[in-house]
Amino acid sequence: MSRTRVHTHPSAPPARPARFAAATAGAVALAVALTGCSGTGPEDPGADGKGQSRASITVNLTGRQAKAGEPVRVTLESGRLRQVTVTGSGGEKLDGKVSADGRSWTSSRVAAPGTAYAVEARDVEDGTARAEFATAAAEKVNKLALAPGKNSTVGIAQPLSIVFDHPVENKAAVERQLRVTTSDNTRGAWGWMRDWSGKDRVDWRPREYWKPGTKVTLDARLNGVDSGGDGGWFVRDYRTGFTVGRQQVVKVDLDTHRLKLYRDGVPVKDVPVSAGTPGGEKASWRGTAVLMAKEGTINMRSETVGLGDAYDKMVDYSMRLTWSGMYAHAAPWNAAYFGSANRSSGCVGMSDADASAVYAEVRVGDPFEITGGDAKGTVAVNNGYGAWNLGWTEWQAKSALS
Repeated sequence: MSRTRVHTHPSAPPARPARFAAATAGAVALAVALTGCSGTGPEDPGADGKGQSRASITVNLTGRQAKAGEPVRVTLESGRLRQVTVTGSGGEKLDGKVSADGRSWTSSRVAAPGTAYAVEARDVEDGTARAEFATAAAEKVNKLALAPGKNSTVGIAQPLSIVFDHPVENKAAVERQLRVTTSDNTRGAWGWMRDWSGKDRVDWRPREYWKPGTKVTLDARLNGVDSGGDGGWFVRDYRTGFTVGRQQVVKVDLDTHRLKLYRDGVPVKDVPVSAGTPGGEKASWRGTAVLMAKEGTINMRSETVGLGDAYDKMVDYSMRLTWSGMYAHAAPWNAAYFGSANRSSGCVGMSDADASAVYAEVRVGDPFEITGGDAKGTVAVNNGYGAWNLGWTEWQAKSALS
């Protein structure tokens, strides 16, 4: 490994030794040697024949096409490091820690693809060394979609949900970089699944429903993480947050044909409904579904949910509960069955007036707890937000770190 030496002029006034140099060729990076007047004679050990001591640092990443996804490691040949700063071309800094013996520093985060980095190291004698390297650009980039929306207020059952554009093989490496903080130290866990769209997805849910007023923040510190396989690299961090609104639960009983809205445990709405026709694919799902969206007036077509040409209607006050097409909504054409029989194509139908009243009260993230025998099964974990249909131990087992 070659080194470049920079010497102070013999007539320069005495200075404290700066015990640094940086490597410039080979498997380690960089280099500038920093030396100072040591006060030693040419014959002293460690001197270079001109009364100056020398030491050096090496950096594990080098050149303009360094490998991304590796921590940055700075090593001091002699003496002790005080501080190392590594700054990316976008101004971001890599945090890190000096080792107990003071001889090395390692970043806590990895170098990101397609980024130029400047390294500045300082030893305990206040000597400094600077260096640069750049990482190779990513051949493929992975991106993601976050729910709920940033700064939104949601119901007590809303999970954090991340859907990835490309497959994630290195699930554990990704999950380690997903940091959830809450205002009340809520306990929760991540669970991986295949989204209804076929993409990789990971959700974070609490052990129990959120407490109203909880503030939640997600820091997805993914810049520089390799998805693995053919998934590509993440080239940025993501941050989002939301607030949990009032305590509301909607209970739908398929056997009594009633929908009841509870707030703080007190019923505030009780309306007759007609749900899905039992005995086949038109039956409703049971279990806990989470209100995904209030979609208002939409065109519902049976062909989109595998029911042929059974219906094609404009439907008011539509509240989506699953990806497979189960909604709560106005269904005036089924008025003869409200409160007495389930005769819909899978949705929970109400009168216009009742649907309008429920629509006005519910919030995205509110749980719909659906019970009764007239069902075709339980809402799957990936069919909307079905995580609440798993016990806590079952859910924890879906973490890549379990």
